[in-house]
Amino acid sequence: MAKPKNSDEPEGEGAFDDEPFSDRDDPLGPELAALDAALDRTTRALERKPAIDREERDPLVYDLDWDEDERLAQWREAVEFTSGLPPVLAAALTAALWDDIEPLQHAPWLGRLLAAALLRDRGKTRSHLLCVNSGARAVPRLRLKPADPVAKILFWLAAVLAAAEKGQKDHDRWLLARAGRAGKLQGRRGNSHLPQALDLALARPIVTAELLAQELRVSARAGQNLIAELGLRELTGRRRYRAWGIL
Repeated sequence: MAKPKNSDEPEGEGAFDDEPFSDRDDPLGPELAALDAALDRTTRALERKPAIDREERDPLVYDLDWDEDERLAQWREAVEFTSGLPPVLAAALTAALWDDIEPLQHAPWLGRLLAAALLRDRGKTRSHLLCVNSGARAVPRLRLKPADPVAKILFWLAAVLAAAEKGQKDHDRWLLARAGRAGKLQGRRGNSHLPQALDLALARPIVTAELLAQELRVSARAGQNLIAELGLRELTGRRRYRAWGIL
């Protein structure tokens, strides 16, 4: 007597397999694996101890009475009061407070990056960090007086302004350089890599033939040909490990 067929059972052999799905069966397998790897790296970075423990610091290099945690908490508390101020003024105060409080003994440059990050967080810049340090180098240091807090704030305001002006000039130069090379893109085949190479040269401060080959998935020789066709300027003055720039 034949066994009656259960309508709840799936049709076909191997409809339910005990073996796990392979990466080929799961289209999101590589993406999930990359996400897991990124989360693992983040966890390791957050749990990472300082490069040199406080007990192992050499008194010749470090001030052992320097409480970085307390100074950093003091700086954060002071920065919280700038939340209601305009972004540029808040960034200037952030940099000035970092110079005054000095939360980290060997990282005086970090305050400029944090000021730039504050400008982006407040929406003053969107896709980049302002080069506040470049603006600070362009402003005369005579305006910075240690005993005058107002002069310090004015100095960093001038640094932000100088950085913005320099960035605008660089942006105009890049657009002019692109316009000067736009004629080389005319009449190209649809599968030409020259437009992509030009965009890559504008997006990076320097490019190499190997970088173009990797990003555009062409040979190293093809990368060198693209550099020659674009007329990029060689920046290293060397025969090996050469690099080029758009300006």
